[in-house]
Amino acid sequence: MPSDNALSIVWIYPDLLSTYGDQGNVLVLEERARRRGIPVQTVHVRSSDPVPEYGHIYLIGGGEDRPQILGAQRLKRDPGLRRALDRGAAMLAVCAGYQIMGSVFGGEEGQPVEGVGILDISSGRGQGRAVGELVAETAPELGVPTLTGFENHMGVTHLGPGVRPLSRTVVGTGNGDGTEGCYAGKVIGTYLHGPALARNPGLADLLLRWIVGPELPPIDDTWHERLRAERLAAVRP
Repeated sequence: MPSDNALSIVWIYPDLLSTYGDQGNVLVLEERARRRGIPVQTVHVRSSDPVPEYGHIYLIGGGEDRPQILGAQRLKRDPGLRRALDRGAAMLAVCAGYQIMGSVFGGEEGQPVEGVGILDISSGRGQGRAVGELVAETAPELGVPTLTGFENHMGVTHLGPGVRPLSRTVVGTGNGDGTEGCYAGKVIGTYLHGPALARNPGLADLLLRWIVGPELPPIDDTWHERLRAERLAAVRP
């Protein structure tokens, strides 16, 4: 159990779902908290371990079909994540991790596989693979600048009435219907790699605000903004 005054970040299943560098999201959250004087403790939860209920921000990344199925099966048996979210924890789920959070996703041969059911979404396989840069305009109520990232998936994700689109695609595929990702409460799902929080520090700060409060001290984002501007200029029409 981390100390009461530390921000607890929980990285779920790095042994299964960390294929596309999404562990960088952990590093970005740690750094942005520490630069503001917020102490951080991070827990890496392997797939053989229970997910702790005491975390403040949970992260899960992308992976291949078989690890995705194994991850879903184990999370369905483990009540820790759901209990944490029910008591107000935040979460960022990326790509395979995003699909797992829904009611169903496509397995190795496209067969339906039952998800965890935390988000009101369902995913299946599209006709082709979505690979490349992605730009999306974030839902205005979230107060996060335009999203930039890289997608690599065959998923088509349908949003139910219990979630709202995270953003609207400008470049790329996203969910496959003109939207990218979704959110409900303090849970965000997205197809963005990059890693997502390195490309989009505003999204990292949204997660932090949900936990530590709305008034985050400013930090110097000069280099982040240069990276964002370069990527947006390279791919935006």
